[in-house]
Amino acid sequence: MPTLTLLPGREKSLLRHHPWIFSGAIARIDGNPTSGETVDLLASDGNFLAHAAYSPNSQIRARAWNFESSEQVNPDFFRKRIKNAIALREAIPETHITDAVRLVYSESDGLPGFIVDRYADTLVLQSLTAGSEYWKDIFADFLLEATGLSQIYERSDADVRELEGLAPTVGPLRGEISHPSLLISENQLKFHINIESGHKTGFYIDQRENRLRLRHLAEGRDVLDCFCYSGGFTVNALAGGARLVLSVDSSADALALCWENVSLNNLLSYRHATMQGDVFQLLRKFRDEARSFDLVILDPPKFAPTAAQAEKAARGYKDINLLAFKLLRPGGILVTFSCSGGIDADLFQKIIASAALDAGAEAQIIEHLSQAPDHPVALNFPEGQYLKGLVCVKR
Repeated sequence: MPTLTLLPGREKSLLRHHPWIFSGAIARIDGNPTSGETVDLLASDGNFLAHAAYSPNSQIRARAWNFESSEQVNPDFFRKRIKNAIALREAIPETHITDAVRLVYSESDGLPGFIVDRYADTLVLQSLTAGSEYWKDIFADFLLEATGLSQIYERSDADVRELEGLAPTVGPLRGEISHPSLLISENQLKFHINIESGHKTGFYIDQRENRLRLRHLAEGRDVLDCFCYSGGFTVNALAGGARLVLSVDSSADALALCWENVSLNNLLSYRHATMQGDVFQLLRKFRDEARSFDLVILDPPKFAPTAAQAEKAARGYKDINLLAFKLLRPGGILVTFSCSGGIDADLFQKIIASAALDAGAEAQIIEHLSQAPDHPVALNFPEGQYLKGLVCVKR
């Protein structure tokens, strides 16, 4: 087996079982590993550290599969990993009130770069790294074996594949999938999703519990749902008895899908309105028009995928949250999120505090929110906790 030997002192993270090995930590490569092939990682003194997938194009040059020299990385190894991941979800009570569940979550399940979501009777697979691409067909077979399903759709089109030297791949991988539009249920509500063109794998499964929490906060309130996409928060706010919901997004297609999901749930459409446009500009327009709301939801796209973009992203988060505080009536609620990996929870809270200060608003945090439990966070991989949310009340 090819080997990667690290520079002296660069094994510390691996000894803590963090799975990433950056190119700058490698002293020597012995053998000629191909993209995705399993290699042995060795400390500078030759001691074994991990089995890993080699990625010749990425700054993350290898990702560890395991840390036991006696445990071989072979099909049986992956069959066990996939079965364990699915068994974990079956043990989570929240996954039994929906048919949209994340079954495999990358490094958090010991399968770096591999993501699988279940939507009703269809699995949607993302392969984002050289290692997961190398084993993808084996993974697909084991998924069908473990779930008893027959359909897998591939959505391996995230930008990070380019960093791995991989081209985007979208389309059916197993079985016959006649149409990319699917119907799912969540907390007694229904949603149309599109697994071919929808965000991520088709739906923001990670916000499931937060949407339900929002439903309980919305009764009798005028709600502004920013970056509404397919209307997950909008539908829950209306189902919770909101007096009015204004859904804002830059995409006409997203707003059309939002309306479709409102109608699908037989909600009172006269309590719902939409507006297309850049959210930053619309928030300023609302401020200039002295509009106000009882509840504002900010669920923007990823501003900072890595820490390198954190400073620029922080300005964006501060801007929209400052404007949201200005639009809130006294006693109003701000539900605000960041899904950026480069913004940790402490920094996000500091950004929101600075936004409130500059808006001249006194506010209190009444709740911290995070991703749904089918997106677990491995203790050796804290980067798996990417979704940060705060519920703030303006005094």
